[in-house]
Amino acid sequence: MVYKEVCEARFLSRPNRFVALVDREGCPERVHVKNTGRCAELLVPGARVWLSRAENPARRTPYDLIAVEKQRPAGPLLINMDSAAPNAVAGEWLRSGGLGRLDQVRAEYRLGDSRFDFFARRGEEKLLIEVKGCTLEEGGLARFPDAPTLRGLKHVRELTRLAGQGWKCFVLIVIQMKEIRLFAPNWATHPEFGLALAEARRAGVEILAMNCIATADSLRIDRPVPVDLSLPAK
Repeated sequence: MVYKEVCEARFLSRPNRFVALVDREGCPERVHVKNTGRCAELLVPGARVWLSRAENPARRTPYDLIAVEKQRPAGPLLINMDSAAPNAVAGEWLRSGGLGRLDQVRAEYRLGDSRFDFFARRGEEKLLIEVKGCTLEEGGLARFPDAPTLRGLKHVRELTRLAGQGWKCFVLIVIQMKEIRLFAPNWATHPEFGLALAEARRAGVEILAMNCIATADSLRIDRPVPVDLSLPAK
């Protein structure tokens, strides 16, 4: 996945979850934030960010904020924070053999009252894949979600039910950065989601976490990351 016309800026503030104020070449500019999550640990004043020019030239915010450099004791880490990117790179990964040879891949698959990110077919086997983008990093540990996600919880529970009906189901966590040693649920923020993931795994749902090679103008799924669904010690 490659962005066009990318430029660097400095983050100033976030008036609301859709808009950020940045300093681009010495001039303040309002840009669209392509992630409605909190991202409080990423969007700090002075942070280096990267912008991609919007396709619609008439839009009030001519740029999208797509990536940020997080300062850490271990060194800076580039994190893609475009919430549309995980599905895009997941589609590329699936079609290029990420889950082995697939005979069919369809995005935005409706089943009953739900819509799943991907449906795939492998011979007679039917697959459902739900994608979650992860931008929260703590000392090399990736966590999801960064805020309670009722939609994510609903999808995980539905995959658990469908796995019992013969579907091959996956939750694919796309970690939008490199240098990650482990993925775990964000128990402090949404313990119900972590419990649902653990229940899903027991029911046969595969929980996959993949890190990404992120650059200022691209994102690509790279390697698997170990998944720890154990409850934290009290």
